[in-house]
Amino acid sequence: MTRTVLPRRFVPAAASALAVAAAFLVPQAVPTSAPDTGVQAAAKHRDDFVIVGHRGASGYRPEHTLASYELAARMGADFIEPDLVITRDRVLVARHEPEIGGTTDVAAHPEFAARKKIKQLDGVAVTGWFAEDFTLAELRTLRAKERIPAVRQHNTVFDGHYRVPTLQEVIDLSRRLTRELGRPIGIYPETKHPTYFQQQGLALEPELVKTLNRNGLNRPEAKVFVQSFEVSNLKALRPQLRVPLVQLTSSSGAPYDFVVAGDKRTYADIVSPAGLREVATYAKGLGPSKDQVIPLDAAGKLGQPTALVANAHRAGLVVHPYTFRVENNFLPANFDSSAVAADSGNLFGEIAAYRKAGIDGLFTDNTDIAVAEEAESK
Repeated sequence: MTRTVLPRRFVPAAASALAVAAAFLVPQAVPTSAPDTGVQAAAKHRDDFVIVGHRGASGYRPEHTLASYELAARMGADFIEPDLVITRDRVLVARHEPEIGGTTDVAAHPEFAARKKIKQLDGVAVTGWFAEDFTLAELRTLRAKERIPAVRQHNTVFDGHYRVPTLQEVIDLSRRLTRELGRPIGIYPETKHPTYFQQQGLALEPELVKTLNRNGLNRPEAKVFVQSFEVSNLKALRPQLRVPLVQLTSSSGAPYDFVVAGDKRTYADIVSPAGLREVATYAKGLGPSKDQVIPLDAAGKLGQPTALVANAHRAGLVVHPYTFRVENNFLPANFDSSAVAADSGNLFGEIAAYRKAGIDGLFTDNTDIAVAEEAESK
């Protein structure tokens, strides 16, 4: 029987995922130190593959909650990823979108019924409640809920138990977990819809720079990446931030700041060899949709890798694609376990295929599986 040596990130989370999950029913009961067994040996392991807890451990907890981030770190994530929006009183908070009706219980609060409205979000009419129409104190009265309950019904048991966290709270959590787990837990914030918030008179970037400066995180050695689907805000941040920037891309469409400016370039242009060379003038990494790395064929199965990873590496960029999820709903057809969308499929196999394609890291809702797959590949 071959003994598997787990990477350092996984040793403090030696308990099973279920045991780790149980600890979050009483968060203050979590041990403050990791087991000694195996830690020194694992500490010698050099690990350059980056595993990002996408919105935390959102396969197991409602996304963008402190419980979700903490679970991801304890499962072995190198980074936790808060998507950033902003309140009326200019506090950065973690939500997937400005619209908060899908991820909080705001609809159940009659005192906020009149704030439901229709807004143009990147040119699309969206109906709901929006973070920038609330103060932080008002957001504190809301509680998070599962965004995709049809696929993750098991997460709904935690609906109503967690509040919307601020970026400062996410940073504080990462520092506490760094001490407890004996390894650095980084943050990988995304500026969400920056042009939209600029149009609202509530630009995200000044508050992000202030927060990183205040916490001593605006330095090259800090474990921080800053990412965006737009280009102009990353270019504006380049002279202000000393941490690496990551250009996100999609398999369709164009950055909204390009659309507003009348720039005809698309994400396809950005991931061309010439586009990647330009990205390298202001960013250190590329965060593509995973189907830009390996597209699906006509049957929905994983096809052959494109040249994207090789071209990005040639330009000097690391590649961290998104998003790796265990449910059949999100997997290529050849990794499905059944016809039931919510059933768990072969995420191990999908990750292995992408690692073979040369990626440098990934975003995942299921950190434990990504960590276990990496351990098996050693």
